Formats: sequence, C-alpha cells, structure tokens
Amino acid sequence: MATTGFAFANSPNKVPGDGTLPAEFTITASPSTDVWAKPPSTERFNAPILYKVISIDTFKRARVAFSANWSQKYDQGGLIFVLNGANGSRKWVKTGIELTHGKPHLSTVTKDRWADWSLLAVPSGGAGATLEVVREPDDSLWIYLVEGVSKSPLREVTWVFAEEDVTEFWIGIYAARPSDQGGNLVVNFASVVLDVAESAST
Repeated sequence: MATTGFAFANSPNKVPGDGTLPAEFTITASPSTDVWAKPPSTERFNAPILYKVISIDTFKRARVAFSANWSQKYDQGGLIFVLNGANGSRKWVKTGIELTHGKPHLSTVTKDRWADWSLLAVPSGGAGATLEVVREPDDSLWIYLVEGVSKSPLREVTWVFAEEDVTEFWIGIYAARPSDQGGNLVVNFASVVLDVAESAST
C-alpha cells in the first residue's frame, strides 16, 4: 500500500513505525500552526505534515481515518497534497475535519493563488471521519466521505494534475492548531491507504 518512505515537515518528531506506517498513530500539532493563505498577505505553512514524495502521474488514491478532541477554533487534521513548483511556487489541497462555528465540519481547502474553503457538518455529528481522495479518469481529483461501503462526493478539484511545472508532489497527513490557546492538539490516524501506479517505486 506504499506506506513506506514517509518524512516529517514542520515537526521534530520521529516518523511513526519502523519504516512502514503502523495501523494507528498520532500527529501532534503545537499552538499557532496552520496551512492557510489569504489576501492580501497571509501565508502560513508551519503545521506538522507527515508526507511522502511521489511522481504526480502515478497517484491513484489515498484514504485515511482520523479523529481528535477538537476543542479550539480552527483545530484541524486530515489529508494534504502539496505541489512544489520548479519556480518555487507552492500550491496545496487539504481535506479533513476542522472545528468552526462551534462544531466539527468536513473541510476542504484548495490553494492555487490564494486559498478557498468549503464546509459540511460531519454527518454523524461525531469527531471522526474517513476520507478518500481519488484521481478519476478525467484527471480531476475527487474527495469522498467514506461511510461503511458507501462513498459520498464532497469536492472536485480540477487543476491538480494540470500543473505544467510540477512532476512530483507530497501526499501526506497533517494536524494543525491555528489558535494560540489550549496547548497541543493530538490527532489520531488509522488505516492509511496510498495507491500508486504499478510503475511507481514503493
């Protein structure tokens, strides 16, 4: 399932497991950490990200289950894709749970020039979810909520695989606590699945 070869960004912590991600693990985010970009000048990219670099044309799908005691405004965690351009640009897509308007929401943020944000209340009303991100045949990136054997579409992102100066990207999981209150946020992750094309090095 290609769950080897991971590294941490923005974190001094050791990568979970002994070369291969374990079935369950946690990521700890310190206060004042975030991945966000908003005009005119806000650019934040200091949240801990456990990622693997893969060739962008080999990506097929990624899935993870996650939960946390979301308590501070904008507490968040989930899946993230980071596209580092040859010209030094950085674009990204993150999808997971974020605490806003008083409760956990399924949250997707995409950052091309600047970030946008879409929200859906967690259908179960709980603090956990399983999300799957899939490269569909038309080269769109689709994000799905997985509940048992059913998958509900949450978002289509059309541009990820059309970036001309990007040949590799990060696929990872992350946690963030933008608030400066509440101490550390610990996000629980389980059952990471990463499928890449057969020609990819795993």
